[in-house]
Amino acid sequence: MHPMLNTAVKAARRAGNVINRASRNLDIVAVKEKAVNDFVSEVDREAEQVVISTLHEAYPGHAILAEESGASGQSEYRWVIDPLDGTTNFLHGFPQYAVSIALEHRGLVTQAVIYDPGRNDLFTASRGRGAFLNDTRLRVSKRAQLKPCLIGTGFPFKELAHLDPYMAMLVDITKGTAGVRRAGSAALDLAYVAAGRLDAFWELGLSRWDMAAGSLLITEAGGLVGDLEGNEGWMETGNIVAGNPKVFAELLKLIAPHLTPQLKTRRTAQRSEKN
Repeated sequence: MHPMLNTAVKAARRAGNVINRASRNLDIVAVKEKAVNDFVSEVDREAEQVVISTLHEAYPGHAILAEESGASGQSEYRWVIDPLDGTTNFLHGFPQYAVSIALEHRGLVTQAVIYDPGRNDLFTASRGRGAFLNDTRLRVSKRAQLKPCLIGTGFPFKELAHLDPYMAMLVDITKGTAGVRRAGSAALDLAYVAAGRLDAFWELGLSRWDMAAGSLLITEAGGLVGDLEGNEGWMETGNIVAGNPKVFAELLKLIAPHLTPQLKTRRTAQRSEKN
């Protein structure tokens, strides 16, 4: 395992310990609402600090972009951290949440960890070295047509202006596939695409920390990642489509008729990182 990936795994497991301890006493967890339907708990903040301190023990000069504490430092290496993706699930005892850590080198994601502490599932990837679930090599699914596919998604709860076009997409995709699942953790959904548990995934309005680690898992598992038109720039727009190569192309066809001018317009990277 790459030394930087090994450090990220250590950080993710330490954060997972924080989350697992707190999961046994959810009634006393302090919670604040950051925005409409967007919550942060003391567990998010504690897990984030554990991750950052672990990474800085090994790499004190590296920069950080974390969901709760924001951006800090200047370096060609930057860690992108979501300490608890699926906070609302966690607070309700719904066991679908994860720690997500990615390392960017000059803007390119090179290492990725997504850790599900409840199931002890560890998804890892290093650029050019493949993706793994624990010790098992991952490959995206082999389905070549949409009809038998299971598709993951997330509702655009932060950007309600996109709700109508999203619902139109949802109708067509529901009609054209075996089913759609909205589990509530984008990072874990992307890991499931890499593992072949989902055939594809799409969502609007995500942030960099939601997507960075999962995107590398998928590409290292043989899949494709793009924006709603299949192009690069999804990390900046926050609008993402991912899947095995054949299903990826078919999913884009169902999405295309419902793209508004706003969904075709790239928002700035600065805004994406602040969301």
